[in-house]
Amino acid sequence: MLGILNIIGLLIIINLCIRGQDPQFTQFYSVPLYLGPSFAGATQQHRISACYRSQWLGIPGNYNTYTVAYDRYYTPYNSGMGILFMRDEAGSGKLGYIYFSVLYSYDFNIFQTWHVRPGLSFIYNVYSLDFSKLFFSDQINSDGIMAAKGLAVPPTNDMRGNIDGSVSGLIYNDKIWFGSTIDHLLRPNMSFYGDKSNIPLKYTFYGGIKLVSKGRLLKPVDESISIAYLYRILGDYRQFDLGLYWLNPPLVLGIWYRGIPMINSQRGDAVAFLAGVKMYKLSFAYSYDFTVSNLINSTRGAHELSLIFEFRTEKKKKFHAIPCPEF
Repeated sequence: MLGILNIIGLLIIINLCIRGQDPQFTQFYSVPLYLGPSFAGATQQHRISACYRSQWLGIPGNYNTYTVAYDRYYTPYNSGMGILFMRDEAGSGKLGYIYFSVLYSYDFNIFQTWHVRPGLSFIYNVYSLDFSKLFFSDQINSDGIMAAKGLAVPPTNDMRGNIDGSVSGLIYNDKIWFGSTIDHLLRPNMSFYGDKSNIPLKYTFYGGIKLVSKGRLLKPVDESISIAYLYRILGDYRQFDLGLYWLNPPLVLGIWYRGIPMINSQRGDAVAFLAGVKMYKLSFAYSYDFTVSNLINSTRGAHELSLIFEFRTEKKKKFHAIPCPEF
């Protein structure tokens, strides 16, 4: 009986956390269009990317997120465009989130080597809930048996669609980058009961530096180390992440600490480890989040896979690459 109540209590806490957070990725630079519309077209020409995240396998219910994206850079117009589709499923109640976005960015020079990329996106999202999968405390008797029905009133509509938008700005040269994104510009209402439950604005700040070592003779790509950060603000929630990447083609290794203490709203969340392969056109990576929060004995961490394929259909032209890693 106590075990069942503990699970229910844990799920309630998790659902409250989900209400205050968007889906997030350990390999957020492998889902650049979700990080900010300024990354649309941040490639030599065409890019197809996909990411899968499976989170908290030790907790009942599924916590899975899928993304597929395509973007392209149009050299004559100094512009990038892209589309992003994401599906998120959270918990045994199948709290669902479908996200579709169309993005645009524009690249221009300031000074000789610095570039600026403003971006904007138009978003349509759908929230859904399978109320029949939920159980509440009044459905459990003293013997631990669950009744089919409780006093909780199901919502009149188990699906809700909203229009939203975001803007971003990115400044970079060949070694340094920093930028920010503002999400939920239209403050969409995600309530299933007709009242107001508007998502607050989300502010994201990111950046880093790429340290390049001297390459050996005839080596096409130098070995490099990148230090990067990510800071999110959503309502009262704060999260600061710090990471390190090492690239020695084709091998990529990385480590992140998500939720730096004293800066974060709560105790640190996870330490993430990453390994990947980066080739001329294809990149693949796997990461694992080791939980360090109060849920350390319950979640069994999170797994994430990413795949990126870049290709050209036109003659190669001069391109100013953003130095941030793709993993």
